Amino acid sequence: MRKLALHWKIIIALLVGIIWSMVAGGFFGGMQTGTIDGPFETVEAFNEESGDSQSYFLVTIDYSQENLSKVKFFDSNKKVISVLESSWAGNNPLSKKAHFKLPQRTYKHAQVMYAYKGSFLNGLTSFTSDWVNPFGTIFIRLLKFIAIPLVLFSIIAGVSSLSDISKLGRMGAKTLGIYLITTVFAVTIGLVLVNLIKPGELMGEREREKNRVRYELWASDNGKEIVGNQDFLSDPRKRELLIEVKSETSSNKKDISKYESRKENSKSGGPLQPLVDVIPENVIKSLLEGKMLQVIFFAIFFGITMAILPKERMKGIQSFVDGVGDIFVKMVDIIMKAAPFFVFCLMAGLMTQMAGSPQELIGMFASLGWYSMTVLIGLFLMIFIFYPSIMLILTKKKLTYGGFFKRISPAQFLAFSTSSSAATLPVTIECVEERIGVDKKIASFVLPIGATVNMDGTSLYQAVAVIFLAQIHMIDLSFGTQLTIVGMATLASIGSAAVPSAGLVMLMIVLESIGLNPAWIAIIMPVDRILDMCRTVVNVTGDATVATVIASTEGELNVVSDEELEKLDSEDLEVTN
Repeated sequence: MRKLALHWKIIIALLVGIIWSMVAGGFFGGMQTGTIDGPFETVEAFNEESGDSQSYFLVTIDYSQENLSKVKFFDSNKKVISVLESSWAGNNPLSKKAHFKLPQRTYKHAQVMYAYKGSFLNGLTSFTSDWVNPFGTIFIRLLKFIAIPLVLFSIIAGVSSLSDISKLGRMGAKTLGIYLITTVFAVTIGLVLVNLIKPGELMGEREREKNRVRYELWASDNGKEIVGNQDFLSDPRKRELLIEVKSETSSNKKDISKYESRKENSKSGGPLQPLVDVIPENVIKSLLEGKMLQVIFFAIFFGITMAILPKERMKGIQSFVDGVGDIFVKMVDIIMKAAPFFVFCLMAGLMTQMAGSPQELIGMFASLGWYSMTVLIGLFLMIFIFYPSIMLILTKKKLTYGGFFKRISPAQFLAFSTSSSAATLPVTIECVEERIGVDKKIASFVLPIGATVNMDGTSLYQAVAVIFLAQIHMIDLSFGTQLTIVGMATLASIGSAAVPSAGLVMLMIVLESIGLNPAWIAIIMPVDRILDMCRTVVNVTGDATVATVIASTEGELNVVSDEELEKLDSEDLEVTN
């Protein structure tokens, strides 16, 4: 009986992890739900921040558990209603009745739904969080701690072994050039799609008008020029809308403080600051902090110096570097034997945490569905059309379409699971070298640079996200502004860390650069994790494509035959079993 290859095991682990999370999320039952019919009792409260008296709805439900924060409320469109305050009736948990204050909205006489997990689901969620999810975290940490030393020793070994140093400059120029071209192309695809589909304009008219009011209030408070001819703040017909928005704004804020602090740290100190940041002040500190570009610079410089010095004097160091590099490659191989188990834990923990109920997850995707679809269409075009076309044309069909994906699929599935190009880098290097046949000198140079500067998926998503956010706020961005987005998204993607959700930080910088509110990232945060997983697949596929193309143009591509690939997979299975 033929045994499953590793990439098929990872796919199965992904699916089982998703099913597990759906069970823990209540998709197959076990949720306690109910509907409350309006009209609701209105409570007047004084808001100290605004100095206004605000009205809230008070609802009461029967509740048999201890933690009031577990209860979720939804409107008729499955959108989550923020809970302003919760308390037990008579301040007595034994009463089994709970009061919840909800923001006053226009659906005063409509129905409000609520849901919370039953005792079994709560136990399963806690078990997943405490006993399953940690193994996923361990997996990412194992890959990350290997990534930096693997990059360091691989680049030093590759560069120092070059007999012609001028070849390094030619190869570096081609690498950066192709990465830049693919990034600009990705941004362009994103802009074309978002302008054709217009996902933001598919949102309800009233919600867009409320967003416009929020935007004008933010612009007025921050001294920003208001884009567009509308002036809702001065329009007497929008008075009721303005009052409603002010009431909701004070109660429905999302915490984006961690992204704000990272945005401030990411701001440029001048036009040449990115160049300055490449040079390490302290190599040990750069290694400890995982500053990949600085590590790459040191490794290239160190490797060039080794190549210049007499070979006889460098034999000992060269042997040490090669040996340590081989050790880290073997460590990756050992970790990947347990990858299916780790991937299951990662997916089960991640998806279970994403939403507290089926209604919450359904509402999350319903409101942002067209935006997500636009991003995914662009990402799929990059993966299945753009990259294979480049690979087939520039390698003169040395690899087939299906053969390319068969060889890099382990890295792609791992990228989807971890949402981190850096964590996936050791596996990407292994796939490109052993499964495609790219020379080690090329792979060890091109791929680490790609994991740092090539963020095609991130740049495409940023282009779509900026226009989408402008559309839902009824802001028409000019062609010139959209060209600015191309440049900013390209630069921001290069500066984006190869870690989960780093694109949100860069998106804040792009929004701020064109005079829009960086806090708008809170709108797309609910679906960002899923999209982050998909765009990381694009980034890793792009890295593998460019490495293959560079190797072909340098005459260093010896494609692994299907027979050798089958033998390699069977050897992996024997070790695993």
